[in-house]
Amino acid sequence: MKNKPTTEQASNYNNLEKMSTLELLTSMNAEDKTVPNAIEKVIPSIEKLVDIIYTKMLDGGRLFYIGAGTSGRLGVLDASECPPTFGVPDNWVIGLIAGGDSALRKAVENAEDDTNLAWKDLSNYNITHKDVLVGIAASGTTPYVIGALKEANKQHISTGCIVCNEDSPLSKVADISIELIVGPEFVTGSTRMKAGTAQKLALNMITTSVMIKLGRVIDNKMVHMQLNNKKLVNRGVLMLMDELHIDQELAATLLEKYKSVKNVLDSYKSKFL
Repeated sequence: MKNKPTTEQASNYNNLEKMSTLELLTSMNAEDKTVPNAIEKVIPSIEKLVDIIYTKMLDGGRLFYIGAGTSGRLGVLDASECPPTFGVPDNWVIGLIAGGDSALRKAVENAEDDTNLAWKDLSNYNITHKDVLVGIAASGTTPYVIGALKEANKQHISTGCIVCNEDSPLSKVADISIELIVGPEFVTGSTRMKAGTAQKLALNMITTSVMIKLGRVIDNKMVHMQLNNKKLVNRGVLMLMDELHIDQELAATLLEKYKSVKNVLDSYKSKFL
């Protein structure tokens, strides 16, 4: 039916259970190829949200993601990847999911239907007007997320949303709405597929752009990354060898001494350049 939200419209494919493995994979891949085009259409909206987040964080503010189900998990994932990737404190980007951390692994019954719960969750972090709150909901109808943004508006907190339906209730309460219209899912209503992929791409773009603007990347390198495993230490050594034109032994020694690529660059260049 045409009046159904896009995320609930019937799949373009029928009789999935009769498809061969190759047909299933080829068809899913064909649908996934449409996602970047949906992202491209809303880059101006993503740009506006990035610039607001950057300005707020430059002034000491934080970025909050809030969602339920797949959308909530994606927000928590993106937030959790910022400290190791960009070397920022754990409280710079915070992801909250309806039902708490246990909902990351197992659905918590009725958690997303509570319009007041989200603000209680946010209040535990003392969210203020200096921060930015981004609601993530493929349908754009999740009460938990809508309730959070409505209260945030009352508190004069900048808000954004990432949704996959046009003119959703969530879009109507957000300062900036990013509407990723990817069309019907391969499995009808399964927004963990194209909608989730689109949301993940948008989240990647938002935090990566903000962190670059905040100076957490130099040239194209993660110079602030946390060196918490051998792979990352080796990556840091290679960065230093390339940037400073030094041998592997010296690069490893400097990295062990100064604990981050950025610290080595600052120290080495101040002494020798």
